[in-house]
Amino acid sequence: MVDSTQHATMLQTLHTQLNESHSLMAAYQRIEPLILRVFNAKRMSLFQRRLQHQDLVARFKTGEETREIKVSMSPQSIVGYVAIAQQALIINDPYNDELLENIHSRLRFDEKFDQSSQFKTNNILCIPVMNAGVLMGVMQIINTDNSAGFSDSDLSLALAITDKLGDKFRYELGGTSKPFDYLVHKNLVSRKIIEELSQDSTMKESVQRLISEHHVAEKEIGTAISVHYQVPFIPYFPDNYHLYQTDTKLNLPYLKRNYVAVLADMRDVRDMPIVLMSEPNNASLLMEIESALGIDSYEIAVGLPSQILQYLGENSSGAGPGEMDEILDEIGITGDDDDGNEDLAEDAPAVVRLVSRVLHDAKKLNASDIHIDPEKGAATRVRMRVDGVIRDFTQVPASHHSAVIARIKIMSSLNIAEKRVPQDGKLAFKMSGQAVEVRVATIPTIAGEGAVMRILAAGSAMPIGKMNLSKRNLDMLENMVKKPHGILLVVGPTGCGKTTTLHAILGYLNTPNKKIWTAEDPVEITQAGLQQVQVNPKIGFTFANALRAFLRADPDIILIGEMRDKETAHAGIEASLTGHLVLSTLHTNSAPETIARLLDLGLDPVNFSDACVGILAQRLIRTLCPDCKKEYPASQSDMSFLKRQYGDKFYAELGLADEIMLYKAAGCGSCGDSGYRGRTGVHELLAMTDDLRALVYQESAASEMKAQAILDGMRTLTQDAVLKILKGDTDISQIKILSGHD
Repeated sequence: MVDSTQHATMLQTLHTQLNESHSLMAAYQRIEPLILRVFNAKRMSLFQRRLQHQDLVARFKTGEETREIKVSMSPQSIVGYVAIAQQALIINDPYNDELLENIHSRLRFDEKFDQSSQFKTNNILCIPVMNAGVLMGVMQIINTDNSAGFSDSDLSLALAITDKLGDKFRYELGGTSKPFDYLVHKNLVSRKIIEELSQDSTMKESVQRLISEHHVAEKEIGTAISVHYQVPFIPYFPDNYHLYQTDTKLNLPYLKRNYVAVLADMRDVRDMPIVLMSEPNNASLLMEIESALGIDSYEIAVGLPSQILQYLGENSSGAGPGEMDEILDEIGITGDDDDGNEDLAEDAPAVVRLVSRVLHDAKKLNASDIHIDPEKGAATRVRMRVDGVIRDFTQVPASHHSAVIARIKIMSSLNIAEKRVPQDGKLAFKMSGQAVEVRVATIPTIAGEGAVMRILAAGSAMPIGKMNLSKRNLDMLENMVKKPHGILLVVGPTGCGKTTTLHAILGYLNTPNKKIWTAEDPVEITQAGLQQVQVNPKIGFTFANALRAFLRADPDIILIGEMRDKETAHAGIEASLTGHLVLSTLHTNSAPETIARLLDLGLDPVNFSDACVGILAQRLIRTLCPDCKKEYPASQSDMSFLKRQYGDKFYAELGLADEIMLYKAAGCGSCGDSGYRGRTGVHELLAMTDDLRALVYQESAASEMKAQAILDGMRTLTQDAVLKILKGDTDISQIKILSGHD
């Protein structure tokens, strides 16, 4: 039984969780454990009403025995009766036929789900989800641990919960009248635009215009049509889905013409075919497909026309590099590499398309780096780094490796005849009308030339408030950069987001009364109001030279991309001591270590300590997928680990209760079943205090300076990672990777 205090607390928590969730799927992952806990229940299901089918379907549920549960809207089932009667039910013995007949003469409990899963249903709380008097769906909670079953107090709380669900997700639960209405609801486009699209555009044309003209993301469009048709949206995930293998009478032109692909989910042991359609309400087309396949059991999903064509082997733009399997077939790859294959020229169509396909797929996967790794006597491995983790992407026959490298070098304006020394260059390609720049490095190995391509981040600066800094670090950083002169360093390894952080700071400082110059290699992020310069060491235009030129250009703030040498470091310190705010980066592991590194370069300790306003060290750690992360109560082992990592001396400042909830990776279609999507920063901000300055004068050891900085309020990278775990951004496994501890 739920008391009134629990009632109020739970509803407040639910309200917060719903407001933080961008979709019904994300919300369900958050609220399911909360609801089960407050009712002491074992399972729950959330049924959606499907207007076009006049039934209810549960895609959000506890238990994995069945992917979907479909129920007719009729009094012959408990959920169906609640939907029709729009009246909540408490049934504390669903196997009691007499009890059910007293509610309705035709009401029955369907035992087949219990029988198929070895799960016994003892009691049920079933509530309609309503909004403005219209049925949206049904919420069902099963098997409370309370000996008396569900109570009137439970029913009262459940009704309050469904009121909130109906209000927040009325479109996702109840559907929309037109395919793109949900985009209007989300304020992504105006009603006028949707009405214009519906007048004279096909589904494919409408989607293309939404993407190209109105800059709506494919994922948002997919969600909108999923809400309208009330079937799952499946984007192009070739790692999870492939064409269903069957002796079908459906030919490829027919499927392409109707935008239909019959898929198999590689993660589904049942091998259930999925009919992916751009318009799944086309009943006659569905009947034709059902007849041609010779099946009566399948699932229906909706997809964007361009992505359906990709499953059918056609590039999304209609004319492009083509599918990877098709290209590799063309150049003759088999399960084993065949050294007898004839070498291809770098301008052979298949090689050109292969390199283009790799670049396009890397951008689509949001990869930061592409590695072309030759191996002696074996196929060349193509790997990509996504969210900081490198993984295999495909293989190229060893006999064609030279042609692929030569193609990359031609695109990068490098010397294809020179294979003995490393070369650096840059290439660019277009994707969805946007230019993408790639930095290229080729390195000779014993197996042949290898290549590493870094996809440069393009676009505008991230707001400083979106950097996920702790409140203490954000407040301190804002105070530091408001100083009229001094030097602020952002440090960390390659690829940890230093440039992103610097531009976020510049975005904060970029006002009409400030003159800002930047020297970068390369210029990745552009901002209006900044004078940005690309350095070129090959012609003698170095960071140090750029810095001296800037000093003659009346700057207020100077950004130097990197302090690579003693000369640049000296020039930066001198500039900061002569009335300028200087921002720069350095490759060091921690903030205190940076001081020792600069003193080793020969900087004067007095000048450096006077000039330095702060040092921000950072790393990137993987974040949990918001659509599928699972909440769980922290174990004693988890609590002990977090206490060790944060430090016994400071643990009390976290103000943690005896029992806390953490999150862990689960896996879903949005994250490719990895459980992680994206990365976030962990930070260590050192402020130059009088006590620390005295240690710098004495050129003390880095360990002494670290101890003093911690006394002054600095929290380490590991401690900041603990805060990110407690926020639910990441899980314990990521802090173990960061700190190197088990």
